[in-house]
Amino acid sequence: MAQYVNVKPMIYASLFAALAAVGAFIKIPIPISPVPITLQVFFVLLAGLVLGSRWGGTSMLVYVLLGIIGIPVFSGGSAGIGVLMGPTGGYLIGFIAGAFIVGLIHERSNKGIPAAVAAMIAGLTVIYLSGVAQLSIAADMPLQQAVVIGVLPFLVGDVIKMAAALIIVEKVKPLIVLNDRT
Repeated sequence: MAQYVNVKPMIYASLFAALAAVGAFIKIPIPISPVPITLQVFFVLLAGLVLGSRWGGTSMLVYVLLGIIGIPVFSGGSAGIGVLMGPTGGYLIGFIAGAFIVGLIHERSNKGIPAAVAAMIAGLTVIYLSGVAQLSIAADMPLQQAVVIGVLPFLVGDVIKMAAALIIVEKVKPLIVLNDRT
């Protein structure tokens, strides 16, 4: 007897990994920070809201693994394990946990707008914590300075990304049925 495997969640996870890669190419350098503004965080938040914890986290894991093996999917077309060891590597690792956390909180909530906002704030917090820790270590700077250059310049943009994710999730979520149980 053949076992049924639903490939839809895998396809959606791959799609969000690809979207994160596209988001990395939309790069705005910030003079005071080695961390550029990109659309990656937008797709991380959206992956968590749309795909949930399991597949949202998986999508970002696939994205990071593609970059590690040398496919130029990180910001500015960079790739390789060295990027993870550099000043922006913590943010990339944080994308995996961030998408998972957004999905987890959103799954366990009433799925309303306040719950979605709380889920995204939690996900962003995880991304920022991971990113700032690595930035501090890689750039050999005090933690407070890492927060000033690795979080503060991004807050307004990330609030805009959260608002955009809320608008899009309302349109996209009804169209995506994961139903990944066999």
